[in-house]
Parts: sequence; structure tokens; C-alpha cells
Amino acid sequence: MGCCNRRCGLIAGAVFGAVVAILGGVLIPLGNSVIEGTVKKEAVIEPGTTAYDNWVSTGANVYRQFWFFDVKNPQEVLQYGARPVVLEKGPYTYRTRHLPKENITFSSNQTVSFLLPNGAIFEPSMSVGPEEDKITSINLAVAGAYSLVPKVLHSVLETLIKTSNSSLFQYRTVKEMLWGYTDPMLKSQVGLFSPYNGTYDGYYTVFNGKEDISKVGLIDRWRGEKTLNFWDDPYCDMINGTDASSFAPFVDKKKPLYFFSSDICRSVSASFQQSLDLKGIEVYRFSLLPATLASPTVNPDNRCFCRDLKTTRNCTLAGVLDISSCQDGRPIYISMPHFLYGSPELQDSVFGLNPNEQDHFTFLDVEPTTGFTLRFAKRIQVNMMYGPSNVITVLKKVKDYTIFPIVWLNETAMLDDETADMFKKELISRVQMLEIIQQVLLGTGAAIFVLCLISYCVVRRRDNQSKLA
Repeated sequence: MGCCNRRCGLIAGAVFGAVVAILGGVLIPLGNSVIEGTVKKEAVIEPGTTAYDNWVSTGANVYRQFWFFDVKNPQEVLQYGARPVVLEKGPYTYRTRHLPKENITFSSNQTVSFLLPNGAIFEPSMSVGPEEDKITSINLAVAGAYSLVPKVLHSVLETLIKTSNSSLFQYRTVKEMLWGYTDPMLKSQVGLFSPYNGTYDGYYTVFNGKEDISKVGLIDRWRGEKTLNFWDDPYCDMINGTDASSFAPFVDKKKPLYFFSSDICRSVSASFQQSLDLKGIEVYRFSLLPATLASPTVNPDNRCFCRDLKTTRNCTLAGVLDISSCQDGRPIYISMPHFLYGSPELQDSVFGLNPNEQDHFTFLDVEPTTGFTLRFAKRIQVNMMYGPSNVITVLKKVKDYTIFPIVWLNETAMLDDETADMFKKELISRVQMLEIIQQVLLGTGAAIFVLCLISYCVVRRRDNQSKLA
């Protein structure tokens, strides 16, 4: 009777272990379903969700750091056509994106529209000097007029340059170069980012993800249009992806992330590079590839971004993007800092450039479960072009067209420690706890089942041997 009870107890134990293991196994898809449902609910852009609170006003401080290319030999360039020698000077840092979105309008169950205010506040403690620091750089008015005025009118431009005592280079403060000054030749306000404070980026209309979470944050319209009108081509004029502040939940690192940047007037994609630990949170790093600004001979998709055969050397020049069509005609060329990934002739035309990926590439660190961008660095260089002229005195010694680097910027942000702790507490810790429970139940149940089964076999064997004896 005792042997029977012992065997029955072991069988019951094995059954119990199997049930516990099965429960742990069942919790895996059930737990994943709970996590997925919670994330999808909180990722929707509507009042009351985690995504909405972060979307309306950026929680992390966003900074723009500027490094200017200070020209050290302006007279040699003017008198002998020497190659410009530049020395990087910076950073001069401003806090941006500090204002919440305005005119937020939920137009349907699918979309929400808003305006994004522009604002910049100087941060002296994060800068190498005050805004009043002066640098020698290209004359924005002269270089701009050279690109815009036909050659037959260069005599008129020559008169304007001389009467206003202007030259190819000028000595201006950082503040003037960035945010504007009254130019003596044009008699109007000129500046790389003028006007900025008090202006808006948008109007944006994005999907809120309520009906389809895979579309959350995707831009449906910009300035009221579903496509751009800068490139005269359906492909290049497409608005793809989000604004890069977030993406759809459950990011697949095998697929590129698409986003639109109004700073460069086009959509781009970023590809997965590696997994990283950010304040105890696993993130996927996505970055722009060298092919982003490659010449059409290397990347045929860029054919429609090539607009000027003269300055792009018949579209064989890599590394620059002419965005004049979206800058009210201002002849601005965008590149990566120090012409990273650009053609050798770009870097050779100016002495003092030192491109390197570590400091000059653009990346996004995205938390894969929520799709939130927790750290990013958007690095862009602003350039202008000048070239030879038989009429304009300050350009007579210039030998070839030069795309001149003026300034490069690093717009960056990273979640702070408080937000990271909240993120880990509200999401990561819950996911980890559920995974631990699943593993404990599965492991304990399997161990009990195996142990009881082995013990049952041993007891049964002994009982059979006793009966034979």
C-alpha cells in the first residue's frame, strides 16, 4: 500500500510539474500579447497616452551646436586665387525645439495636424565663446548674387559690390551669420537661418495610429500637400516616414527607417548598425548610409536630386545637395560635415577639412519595443558656391567653381536620467518581470516533472525487484 501511495504521489508531482511548465509556456504568448496590446495603446497619438505627452512637448533638451569655418587667408584667395584655408571654430550652442506644438487639431480618427514653432536660445556654458565672437566667412550676399545673377548682368553686380565696399569674404559675428544682419549691398536682412525665432515648421498632418498602429507618426501632409514640389519628380518629391522623433512600435532592425527632414527638403532612410545600451535600455542605432548623398552614377535614385549640371560636374559629384528650390531661391548646398562621404574634389578645394564618421555622421538610437527615438544626432553642413568671373573683380582670380563650407551643425538630444528611470520602470521592468515569471514557471515545472518522473521509474524498478526476490 505504501509503495502504491509513493508512486501515486510521484505521478501527481509529475502532473503538477507538467501543468506548471505548460502554464509558463502559455504565459509566453499571453504575456507577449499583453505587452503588445499595452504598447500599441500607449503609442497612439491622442490625449492621455504616453506617446501624446512626449509628442506635444519634447521632454529632452534639444540643442543645435554650430561650428564655423573661419577663413585664415582671404587676401591670398582674392589676389592669387589660392585655395582657402579654414579653421573650425565652435561649438556655439543653442537650445531649440523648446516650444510645444501649436494649433493641434484632430481632424479624424486617423490624423492630427499641428505647427512646430522654431526658437533658439543661446547657451553660453556650452559654447566656446559669446555670440559676438567674429569669424571670417564667405559673403552671403555676394556669393548668393553670383549664383543667381546671369553672366550678362555681372557688370551690374560688379557696380553693386564696389559701391557697397563688399568683397568675397566678410568679418561678421556668429549671431549675425546665423540669425541675420542688414547687408550693405542688398539693403536687406541676410542670414543663414534668418528668419528663425517666431517662425514655424509645418503645417504637418500625421497619422495618429488609432486605426493602424503601423502608421503612427507617418507624415500624411506637409504644408497641406501630400508631396513636395521642389524636385519636379514624383520619386524625389515623396514624403516618406515620420519626423524621426518616433516610429511605429516593434522596430524590425532588418528594415530601414524612413523620415522626412524639412532642413534638407527631402526624405531619407536610416539603416540598422548595432544594438547599444543607453542608460540601461537597449536601443537600435540606425544611421544614414554613404549612399544618401552619393552621385547618381553610384546611386541612381539620386538622379532627380541633381539639378545643376555645371556645379555637379554632370551629376558625378557626390556629397552635396542643392536645396535652392526650397530656400526661396537662395543658393544653399547641403552636405555632411567636412564633406563626409563627398567626392575628393570637394575636400581638396578647401584646406583644413577633416571628415570622420565618429563626429560627422547622423544617427538615431531607437527603443525597439515602443519605437521612440531616445537619442539622436543630426549633422548637416551649410555651403554656398562661388566661381570665376571676368567682370567681377573679387572673383577674377578664382580658377574654378568652389562649394565653400560655411558652418556645420549638430542637432542632438538624449533622454535624461529621470526619463530613463521612468521608462525602465514603466516598460522595461514590467517586460522583464513577466519574462522572469515565464522562465521560472517553465523551468520549475519542467524540473519537477523530470524529477518526479525519474523518481517514479526508480521506485517502480525497486518494487519490481522486491517482488522477484
